[in-house]
Amino acid sequence: MVLTKPTTRAEAVTRQKWLTGTTIGWNVVEGVVAIAAGIAAGSVSLIGFGLDSGIEVSAALILAWRLAQERRTGCKQDADKRAQRLIAVSFAALALYVGVESVRDLMTADRPDESVVGIAIAALSLVVMPLLARAKRRMAPLMGSRAVEAEAKQTVLCALMSGGLLVGLSANAALGWWWADPLAGLFIASLAAYETVNTWRADSLEHTCCG
Repeated sequence: MVLTKPTTRAEAVTRQKWLTGTTIGWNVVEGVVAIAAGIAAGSVSLIGFGLDSGIEVSAALILAWRLAQERRTGCKQDADKRAQRLIAVSFAALALYVGVESVRDLMTADRPDESVVGIAIAALSLVVMPLLARAKRRMAPLMGSRAVEAEAKQTVLCALMSGGLLVGLSANAALGWWWADPLAGLFIASLAAYETVNTWRADSLEHTCCG
């Protein structure tokens, strides 16, 4: 069943609450499974992917806080800006962690064991995350919220990381190309660094309730 697009701010806020809750629930499960599989396989990249899920949860919680502010006091541009800046910080943390771990893996030639569970969770995430990101992006213009747009970009970044992880784990399992995953990690880190600056400096959207 295809969900219809909300036509009012109240409907949009309700839909966004559902999307935020879904994001939190998925990433909690994804993070626990990925970290457990990463420890079992000795894969730093898989453990890092699990920790990234924690960053995704933090971004979703930040957005939940912003929506709670709106419910209590109405649409507030200052609350939206604080949420936007906090999400930018989460992008920076992601860029730093993935970048450092990727360089370390390349320098030490760390070779993780094969992980069928890791490949499966990365493939599932590559399907789920783009769907969530698309739905969130549809909400941003109606809500007039840069925080919603920024959190959607964080979800896209998670999808890209899923793709990189899937390529790395699959190449390691099938071809023994241990270096594929850290190279993909460096690409993801560069995207996260770009989004850090882009989100921090962004102007407000055209506000549908505050203008």
